[in-house]
Amino acid sequence: MESKKILIITYYWPPAGGPGVQRWLKFVKYLPDFGVKPIVYIPENPTYPIVDENLVKEVSDKAIILKQKIFEPYQLASFLSKNKTKKMNSGIIPNQKKQSFLDKVFLWIRGNLFIPDARFFWVKPSVSYLEKYIIENNIDSIVTSGPPHSLHLIGLELKQKLNLKWYADFRDPWTTIGYHKSLRLSAYAAQKHKELESQVLNTADTIIVTSKTTKTEFEALTPKPIAVITNGFDIEKVEKQTLDTKFSLAHIGSFLSARNPKLLWESLVELIAEIPDFKTHLEIKLIGAVSQEVLETISQFGLNDYLNNLGYVSHEEAIAHQRKSQVLLLIEIDSEETKSIIPGKLFEYMVSNRPIIAIGPNGSDFAEIITDTNTGVFFDYSEKVKLKNLILGFYNQYLEGKLQSHGVGLQKYSRKNLTEQLVQLLTS
Repeated sequence: MESKKILIITYYWPPAGGPGVQRWLKFVKYLPDFGVKPIVYIPENPTYPIVDENLVKEVSDKAIILKQKIFEPYQLASFLSKNKTKKMNSGIIPNQKKQSFLDKVFLWIRGNLFIPDARFFWVKPSVSYLEKYIIENNIDSIVTSGPPHSLHLIGLELKQKLNLKWYADFRDPWTTIGYHKSLRLSAYAAQKHKELESQVLNTADTIIVTSKTTKTEFEALTPKPIAVITNGFDIEKVEKQTLDTKFSLAHIGSFLSARNPKLLWESLVELIAEIPDFKTHLEIKLIGAVSQEVLETISQFGLNDYLNNLGYVSHEEAIAHQRKSQVLLLIEIDSEETKSIIPGKLFEYMVSNRPIIAIGPNGSDFAEIITDTNTGVFFDYSEKVKLKNLILGFYNQYLEGKLQSHGVGLQKYSRKNLTEQLVQLLTS
């Protein structure tokens, strides 16, 4: 019996690094195990803000990869300011009060001239190429993965032209995502985003989201079926790690300006002053892109002597750091819009056997997951005293050599189990 063929339209693909690439790289890895043949359509010459060549070897040899050239304005904008363009492309938006004139110009152009995003030039040529490919290869199902949400517009046009099933996968929300308000949108642009979002949500056959809150938000906008399939963890072949000798608190991934957790820095400063020898053991380990505002705040609190800012490392190295750091930090922006965000690294954190300190808005979806799996403790931004006490408790366990997490019920978040859920949806 011939495998069912699924055409997957995605922007992020190896050698892209960062969290955006992981979801469909792993789904594609396991789809053949369930009788599904993945055909992946990607840009031939993308402008990736982060590159991780090690991920290329993870691409399934059973997948068919289709590539077409893409024009991206980032390629032109980088002539003006390569550093600013790269940071903005990776989601590092400067604090509004500290934005330069050039920052404001870039944000205005990004929000008002490129709707829904800077990849919209890829829509028409992709539809033209894929329409022919779909007919010639007898494909009846497609998946679009966003952001960038321009890819959903490819799905929208193909759905309108052909008799096929379209699954729109939202790794993040569209108009309610935290940075959307930072794009300096005109009234026209804001309305255009909402209209496109509504068209996609009401034309796709099924919507796939990564959190319960996003499902609830979308249910108010469409009667179409919405499935929650979270991100997850994969079985990583990493050598057994020796734990850091320091009491290391590690944040892995992009550390945005709005994620700046002053209650954490205050807690550490107070513990340094109150606990003998705490300062001789403390290490603040930052891995990934870090905003200037976060670094400046750490300096203002007098914590530079404890800072180990490693910058971006490969996914393989990041996994190693997750397993040897004493404590893992998971921090989300304190706003209503970010309650639905479940950072992809959470699931890798959960299987590292290292305790997680999570900070975010009250009612966050990821708080429930951390609590249910017994992998860490969640705090909202008003709980500084509780946070400080927990850090002290973890520190004492570290001194005794007993600091560890004891996760339960983790297997349902394995990439293979999640792919099985996806296949049930695609074949129902």
